[in-house]
Amino acid sequence: MTSNPVALITGASRGIGRGIALELAKAGHDLVVNFAGNADGARATAADCVAAAKAAGKAIRAEICQGDVGKAADRERLIAFTREQFGRLDLLVNNAGITSIGRRDILEAREDEFDALMAINLKGPYFLSQLAANWMIELTNSQLSTLNSQPARYRPKIVIVSSISGYAVSTNRGDYCLAKAALGMMTRLYATRLADHGINVFEVCPGVIASDMTAPVKEKYDKLFAEGLAPIRRWGTPEDVGRAVTAIALDYLPYSTGETINVDGGFHVRRL
Repeated sequence: MTSNPVALITGASRGIGRGIALELAKAGHDLVVNFAGNADGARATAADCVAAAKAAGKAIRAEICQGDVGKAADRERLIAFTREQFGRLDLLVNNAGITSIGRRDILEAREDEFDALMAINLKGPYFLSQLAANWMIELTNSQLSTLNSQPARYRPKIVIVSSISGYAVSTNRGDYCLAKAALGMMTRLYATRLADHGINVFEVCPGVIASDMTAPVKEKYDKLFAEGLAPIRRWGTPEDVGRAVTAIALDYLPYSTGETINVDGGFHVRRL
């Protein structure tokens, strides 16, 4: 059983998930790097995390685990894998998600595509958080006497990665917007339910983040940022999101739960 804190990050083979994993590695977290189909990306993330931790003077393990969070059996396997490999879970980061399939106008949306997106972007984190929370409660109730010899209190956390699309309308991505909006309520539900168990829950809300997923619209957003899309006139990076999650993981916000942390360059601020 590891003495390092352990983080399970879904969708960590690339993009925001990879950025989160790298920052947590630097902070000394052992990692479960989840991926759905990109095994090579997951292996690269795990190797880079070990190297980044070493450069920061930390010794960690990073293991990869395949799983589609939209499938119940895969969610159960993720938790079982984490339990078998590390024996503890300090942080669940619900990051995995897909963009709107076909990006269809809401008047032309297809039900099968809606269901496929909701399974991954909403049902997946909802029920994975349930599995993780029940295990975290079990660990909390055991007083974690077997986890390590240090007196530090076990303070597990759940992070839900949403998006500015939860409130900024895109009529060609209605299903995506709905799922991301629902994650905000999910955060508050779990935060309320788990507070008595000492488990804090946060929504991290990224803005426009530079990644392979946003590369096709780079020219569009370069122009929008130059015109003042957000007060901080630059793209966000996966590292920006990773640092916000790491602040949560390191318990820098012990008296906060159910909170939304915007990582969007100030996009959410209404201006006249």
